[in-house]
Amino acid sequence: MDASMTLIYCVSFFSVVIALAFAVYLHLWVKRQPVENRTIREVSALIKAGANTFMRKEYRILAIFAGVAAVLLFIFLPNPIWSQEFEAVRNLQMVVAYVAGTVLSAIAGKMGIIVATSSNGRSAEAAQKGIEPAFLIGFRGGAVMGLAVVGISLFGVAGVLMLFGDTTISLGFSFGASSLALFAKAGGGIFTKTADVSADLTGKVELGIPEDDPRNPAVIADNVGDNVGDVAGMGADLFDSNVAAMTSALVLATSLQAAGSQFADVAMVFMYAALGLISSIIGIATARIGKGGTPTKALNSSTYVTSGVFVVLTALATLIFRGFSWRIWGASTVGLVVGVIIGLTTDYFTDDSKPIVKKVAHASRSGSAFTVLSGVSYGFISALPAMIGIAVSALAAYKICEPVGPQYALFGIAMAAVGMLSIVGMIISNDAYGPIVDNARGLAEMGGLGEETIRIADELDSAGNTVKAVTKGFAIGAAGLTVISLLGAYMSEANVALEALGRDLITGFDIMNPVVFFGLLIGAAIPAVFSAMLILGVDKNAQRMVAEIHRQFREIRGLREGKPGVKPEYDRCIDIATSGALRELIPAGLMAIIATLLVGFIGGPLAIGGFLMGNIVSGLLLSLFMSNAGGLWDNSKKYVEAGNEGGKGSEAHKAAVVGDTVGDPFKDTAGPSINTQITVVSLVASLMSALFAAFSIFH
Repeated sequence: MDASMTLIYCVSFFSVVIALAFAVYLHLWVKRQPVENRTIREVSALIKAGANTFMRKEYRILAIFAGVAAVLLFIFLPNPIWSQEFEAVRNLQMVVAYVAGTVLSAIAGKMGIIVATSSNGRSAEAAQKGIEPAFLIGFRGGAVMGLAVVGISLFGVAGVLMLFGDTTISLGFSFGASSLALFAKAGGGIFTKTADVSADLTGKVELGIPEDDPRNPAVIADNVGDNVGDVAGMGADLFDSNVAAMTSALVLATSLQAAGSQFADVAMVFMYAALGLISSIIGIATARIGKGGTPTKALNSSTYVTSGVFVVLTALATLIFRGFSWRIWGASTVGLVVGVIIGLTTDYFTDDSKPIVKKVAHASRSGSAFTVLSGVSYGFISALPAMIGIAVSALAAYKICEPVGPQYALFGIAMAAVGMLSIVGMIISNDAYGPIVDNARGLAEMGGLGEETIRIADELDSAGNTVKAVTKGFAIGAAGLTVISLLGAYMSEANVALEALGRDLITGFDIMNPVVFFGLLIGAAIPAVFSAMLILGVDKNAQRMVAEIHRQFREIRGLREGKPGVKPEYDRCIDIATSGALRELIPAGLMAIIATLLVGFIGGPLAIGGFLMGNIVSGLLLSLFMSNAGGLWDNSKKYVEAGNEGGKGSEAHKAAVVGDTVGDPFKDTAGPSINTQITVVSLVASLMSALFAAFSIFH
C-alpha cells in the first residue's frame, strides 16, 4: 500500500475514533440527567420496549432477506459461478462486504433507538427548568446518533476498500447498507404513520381530546413510531446516502487512476469525509440557545458553523496535500453551499413563522378540501427551488472539473455529493432531535408536568418539525447528487463489461434511442408505484388501528371519561402497527429491484441508463413534493393549535388535522423512502451491469 494512502486511512480511522468517543461521552452525559416522575418513567419504559420489540422482529425478517441476497450475490457477482472468469474468493468478498453493509447499517439504527428512548423522558423533565436544558438533552441525544452513523459509515467504506482494494466490492457494501435502509425506512415509516394518523383522527377529530392524552390507546404506539421511523429509519437512510456518495466517488476515482491519475483522487474522498466528521463534532459542541435565542436558531447556527469549518479545513487540506485539486475542492464546496440553500428554501415553505404555512392554515377555515388543495399546490411549487439547486450544483461541479480532464467532470459531481453530505453528522443530529422532543412533549403531558412545561416542549417540538423538514430536503438533495454520480459509476462498470465483450462503450444515453426511452418511461413510473404501495400500507394498517381504538372506547368502561385506574390496552395498538408494517415493508422494495432486473435483461445497459434517468428525475420530484407538503401541513396544524385561525377545537383545527394526516405518510413514509429506492436500483444496476451486457434481449 502506498505510504500516502496509509496516512489517509490513518486520518480516516482517527476521525472515526474521535467521533465515537465523543458520542459515548454525550450518551453518558444524557444518562446522568435525572428522571424522577413515575409516570414518565413508566411510559418511557413502554416506548422503549415497543421500539425494541419492533426492531427485533424487523431485523429478523431483514436477516432472512439478507441471507437470501447473500446467496444470490455469491452465485452471480462479480462473475457468475458458471463463467470462466468466476473466482470463488472474489465472489465471497462481495458477500462479506454486502453483509458488513447490512450489519453496520442495522447497528447504526439500533444505537439511535437506545439513545433516543433514554433522552425523551429526561428532556421532558428538564423542560420544567427551562427551554435551554431541555433543548440540550434533546440535541445531544440526537448528536449521539449523528456521530455514530457517520463514524460507522466512514469506518465501513475505508475498511472494505483497505481490506479488498476493489471498488466493485465496495459497491456490494453500499448495496448492503442501501437495501437494509430501504426496508428499515419503509417499515419504520409505515409503523409510525399508522399510529400517528390513527391517534390524530380518533383523538383530535372525533373526541376532541389533546394530542398525547393517555386515554387514547394509540398514543404509545405513536411515540414508539417516532423512534422506529424518524430515528432508526432516518439513521439507516442517511447512513446509506453517505456510504453511496463515498462509494460512487471512489468508483470514479479508481477509474481515473486506471487512466493514469495519481492516488490523490481516492485520497480526497476519504480526507474530505474525515474532515466533514471533524467539522460536525465542532458544530455539535457549539450548539447552544443563547440569550434571547430559539431552538430553531440554535440548530441552524450549528449547521452554519459546521459548514464553515468544513470549507476551511478542506481548503487547508487541499493546500497541504500534493495532488489535491482546487477544482475538486470547488465542486465539493458548491455541493455544500447548495445543500444549505436547499435547506433554507425548504424552511420557507414549512416554517410556521413564514407566510406559506399561514396561508394553508387560513385556507383550513373553509374546510379540509381547501387544506389539501393548498398544501398540494405549495408542495409542488416547493420542489422547484430544490430541483434547480440540484441541477445547478451538478452543472457547476461538472463545468468546474471538466478542464482537468473529460473523466473528471463526473468525478466533480460525485465530490459535490460528498461535499453536500460532509455535514451529515450535524444533519442527522438535527433530525434525531425532532422525534426525541416530540416524545418529550407527549411525556410532559402524560406526566402532568403543567401547562408551562408543555408550552416549552411544544416550542422544542415545533423547532424539531421545522428543522426535520429542512433535513429531509437536504437529504433528498444530497441523494440527487449521489445518484447522478452513481449513474456515472454505472457507466464506468458497464463499460468494463462491454470492453471485455468487444462491444461499443457507452458515452451517454440518447433518449431518441428507443431502447433508452423504453427504460426511461418505466424508470419514471417506479417511484410513483413505490410511493403508492407504502401509502396504501399506512392506509390499510391505520384503518385496522382506528377500528381497534373504537373497540376499546366502546368496551372498556370508564376509558372515555378518564376514570382513575382505567387504562387502555396500549399493546394491542403496538401489535397492529408492528404486524402491519412488517407485512407491508418487503413488497414495495422488491418491486423496485425486480423492475430494474427485468428492464436490464430486456433492454440491456442502454435501457438501464434510461431507467435510472427516469427514476432519478421522477423520484426526486415526488420525494421533494411529498416531504415538503407533509411538513407544511404538520406545521399548519401546529400554527392553528397555537391559537390562530380559531385555535384548538375549531373547524379550521379539524381541517388542519385532516391535512396533517394526509401529509404524515407523505413526509415520513413515502417521501424520504424514495431517495433510498433510487440509490438501491442504481446500485443494483452497477452490480448487475456485466450480466445485463451479456444476457439482455436487446443488446
